[in-house]
Amino acid sequence: MNNQELKRISVLVREDQYKILSKKNVNISGLIRDLIDDHLSESKVTLAVTDETVELYNTIISGTGADDSQLEKYFRKSLKQLLNERIEFMKELSTKID
Repeated sequence: MNNQELKRISVLVREDQYKILSKKNVNISGLIRDLIDDHLSESKVTLAVTDETVELYNTIISGTGADDSQLEKYFRKSLKQLLNERIEFMKELSTKID
């Protein structure tokens, strides 16, 4: 968690929100920290992903006290891999053009 000190606060949520988050085993503290980090960040990326990926993210990042800064190096590697795949695709496409 980047060795940052945490501050305990009280947060009020609606009953329906609490039930849904509890049913999904969401770490509410982690979720709130992530949302605050996203809100305060001047540099952010928003991705549309499957429900399964959201669940994995919540378990791995929010649920373990990690944050997005620890995910960035893996995200960059994935972007590079995707870029290389797109370059290869464009090269193949280029060879098919007279």
